[in-house]
Amino acid sequence: MARFSGSVKEMLTGLAIVVSLLLLAAPPASAAGLSTQASPVMLANVYRPGLLLADYWVSEKYDGVRGYWDGRRLMTRGGEPVMAPPWFTAGWPVTPMDGELWAGRGQFQKAVSTVRQQTPDDTAWRAIRFMVFDLPGEPGPFSQRLSALRAVVAHIDRPWVIAVVQTRATTHAALMATMRQVVAGGGEGVMLHRGASLYQALRNDDLLKVKPHDDAEARVLAYVPGKGRFVGLMGALRVETIATATQPARQFKLGTGFSDAERRQPPAIGSLVTFRYRGFNDSGLPRFASFLRVREDN
Repeated sequence: MARFSGSVKEMLTGLAIVVSLLLLAAPPASAAGLSTQASPVMLANVYRPGLLLADYWVSEKYDGVRGYWDGRRLMTRGGEPVMAPPWFTAGWPVTPMDGELWAGRGQFQKAVSTVRQQTPDDTAWRAIRFMVFDLPGEPGPFSQRLSALRAVVAHIDRPWVIAVVQTRATTHAALMATMRQVVAGGGEGVMLHRGASLYQALRNDDLLKVKPHDDAEARVLAYVPGKGRFVGLMGALRVETIATATQPARQFKLGTGFSDAERRQPPAIGSLVTFRYRGFNDSGLPRFASFLRVREDN
C-alpha cells in the first residue's frame, strides 16, 4: 500500500508539473482580444570596431521603454497603447516622434511599471521623461532631421519632453571613453546614428548600440520543465533569435540568469526577451547566453 501511495504521489506530482507549465504557456487574460500593430521604428545593430565613424552622431542610450508618438497617440515599439495622463501629451504636435520613456539612470523597472499601468499613476508619471531622438515623418537625412527635432521639442515647451543631446563621433578610442563614462555614471551605454541615413523601420548599421557587453533579443517559443531543485518550475526557455542582415534566426535553450520568481512566472510565450552573451560558437549560437529581462515594449 505504501508503494502504491508513493506511485500515486509521483504521478500527481508529474501531473501538477504538466498542468503548471500548460497554464504558464497560456496568454494572459488581459491580452485577449487586443489587436495591435508594431510601431514602424528603426532598430539598432551592435557596434563593432572598424566602422567609419566620421558620419555618425553619438548620444546616451536611455534605458527605458521605447515610445512612439504617431501624431495622435503614444505607443510602445510593439504597438501597445501607452496610457499616459492627458497632461503628459497635451499640446504635442501631429508630427510623429520617436524616443524613450525614461525615469532616470538605473530606473528601468520604475519606467516599465509606470508605462505598463492601464490606469496611469499621476505621481509616477511626474518622474517620466520623453527623450526624443528622431522624427520618423521628417524627410531628409538624420543630420537635417536634428534641426527639425529641436524646433519641435522647443515648440512643445514641456520639461518632460527633451531633445536627446547628439554630438559628432570622432574615433573609436573617444567613443569607448564616452561609453565608459556613461556606464560609470549609471547609464546603459551610447548610441550611434548615421548622419546620412533616412528614417527607415529596419535594423541596420544606420543605428548602432555601444555597450560594455553584447546583448540581443529572442522570441519565447516554449518552456522546458525544470529538473532537480527546479522541478515544478520553468527550467529553460526555448527561444528563437531575431534574424539580421548578417545572422539568420536560430533557436536555442536559454536557461540561466533567472530568479526563482521568474521561473515560477516565466516570460509569456511569444514575448521578446533580452539576453547577454559573449560572442558566438562555431554553429552560430550565442555563447554563455544569460537572461537579462523581458522586453516590455515588444
